[in-house]
Amino acid sequence: MTTLLQLQALGQSPWQDNISRTQLASGGLARMVADGDITGLTSNPTIFEQAIGKSDAYDTGLRNFASAGLSAEQIFYALAVEDIQAAADVFQPLYARSKGREGFVSLEVSPRLAHDTAGTISEAQRLAQQVQRPNLMIKIPATRAGLPAITATLAAGISVNVTLIFSLQRYREVIDAHLAGIEQALAAGRRLEGIASVASFFVSRVDSMIDKQLADRMAADPAARPRLQALRGRAAIANARLAYQLFSETMQTPRWKALAASGAQPQRPLWASTSTKDPAYRDVLYVEQLIGPQTVNTLPPATLQAFKDHGNAAVTLHPQAGDSQQLLQQLAAAGIDLQQVTEQLEADGVAAFQKSFDSLLAVIEQRRTEAPAAQPAN
Repeated sequence: MTTLLQLQALGQSPWQDNISRTQLASGGLARMVADGDITGLTSNPTIFEQAIGKSDAYDTGLRNFASAGLSAEQIFYALAVEDIQAAADVFQPLYARSKGREGFVSLEVSPRLAHDTAGTISEAQRLAQQVQRPNLMIKIPATRAGLPAITATLAAGISVNVTLIFSLQRYREVIDAHLAGIEQALAAGRRLEGIASVASFFVSRVDSMIDKQLADRMAADPAARPRLQALRGRAAIANARLAYQLFSETMQTPRWKALAASGAQPQRPLWASTSTKDPAYRDVLYVEQLIGPQTVNTLPPATLQAFKDHGNAAVTLHPQAGDSQQLLQQLAAAGIDLQQVTEQLEADGVAAFQKSFDSLLAVIEQRRTEAPAAQPAN
């Protein structure tokens, strides 16, 4: 049994954090699903920027859509929907076998809508109607404006992947948004078994920012180096483990139990940004340290292969987070403001996705204008 299959036996679902037409066309994605390596897939604007902007696999489709008069943004979504539909079809047998618990693919709303509640709700519904696959999840960022959009989208019976969660406080709000959406769906008479959700809690970016702040403090105060050095590379895992504790506690509440009795699926924590950014750390650090029941880990291809090659699969998440809270208190004592860090990471995450989206649209616009114009009908 591979380590990826062992993960699933322990209750964690490995997803691939990547999509490309090349992998779809070659049968590579189908082989990974058949082998049991992955049980779902996520995408985001940066992934599509890499796939479309730096590949010729989309050129024919892009030219066809351009000659039909579509704008750059319309072309992007036409291409993305084709990929998401193809990926969803690959996962559909798994989705059916698991009775709608596995086999999801995610497509994100435009990052330009991160602070637009009404626009996000409208786009989530539009994308769901375009893709027309039951195993689609619409990705909505956990911004302040995104929270009511999450509730409304779930209430409409659309599965949601909540993305860009960094703080425990925002995660609490995401949990509440999910519960409210499922309650509204139930009140509207919708079948709850078909509405799924994950909460994408970002990991490695937390360490990247906090480690830099610790390094600055060590440079300013060499005497504090041993104490501060011991805190490096630990904040992200502690933060995620406290999130898992919050999830576990939510599963014991009367509010959740009432929904579960009506067929609702739990909103599983999904660990995102799980590739290590510091080469001093083990390349599967954010996989091995965050394994537990009812969770998902979405892995970039290199991290996925690394874990399959030399990862250790054992439960490392528990309903009680142990000394994680103490570690965060030590960081606070060292002058690290975790709330400020997570707020900055959310803003940076939104900005990074928008930059990728804008860059991709610029590439598509250039190719669009170079495509032959559509010929008028006789």
